[in-house]
Amino acid sequence: MVPAGTFQMGSPSDELGSPSSEPGRNSDETLHQVTLTRDFLMQTTEVTQAQWQARMGNNPSYLSGDMSRPVDTVSWYDAIAYANALSVADGLPKAYNLSGCSGSPGGSYFCSNVTLTASTPYATTGWRLPTEAEWEYAYRAGSSTAWYFGSDSNLLGTYAWFNGNSDSKTHPVAQKQPNAWGLYDMAGNVSEWCWDWHDTYPGTVTDPVGPTIGSNRVSRGGSWYYGASYARAAYRYSFYPGYRYNNFGFRLARSRP
Repeated sequence: MVPAGTFQMGSPSDELGSPSSEPGRNSDETLHQVTLTRDFLMQTTEVTQAQWQARMGNNPSYLSGDMSRPVDTVSWYDAIAYANALSVADGLPKAYNLSGCSGSPGGSYFCSNVTLTASTPYATTGWRLPTEAEWEYAYRAGSSTAWYFGSDSNLLGTYAWFNGNSDSKTHPVAQKQPNAWGLYDMAGNVSEWCWDWHDTYPGTVTDPVGPTIGSNRVSRGGSWYYGASYARAAYRYSFYPGYRYNNFGFRLARSRP
């Protein structure tokens, strides 16, 4: 269980004439205060190939083999379809209404309309993608440094699979050290889809859900493909929700009942 709380989301801005405050910092990481008012469940590991296969009947992963590796080559649409399927299997209400869908999850899957079954992600009770704020809050686990283990990138190999130790592939989940809240692979292995459309951050905010419209969905966390700066707590990716690549996966969250 991830407890409700308040934290500083984003990264410190660079001071004029000084070295970067965080290596690889981007302008969309504006530091701002976020309060999450509800406890939530976060899956301890990324969804594995075995878990996907058992629920969806296929394995879209390009980096297949050991089924305890995270599922990869899944789009945002694939991830929400899996979330609904897992909710049904667990006897929970679905978090998403999907319509205008074509193809099959794990293949060329697309839905023209995706809405929540409640007013906000936080109000749903089924499995869902975490909001971007929930994801960073869970990654940080009370920390305020560039990585959840501190500010020394030389330690990353103890906690994550990244391009410095991955041998250009994913690895079985939960082989590296977890963060302080017992979550594995938050800094590497595969990058993880979040609910939000990508945009500039607001100011101080409570239970943010991102913009109502957009073109790219947010993905978070480092991966086997990228270097240490991409594994920072504040680093943000954004891609078209139908995008699939072999360093993209996901984990799910659920609001506390």
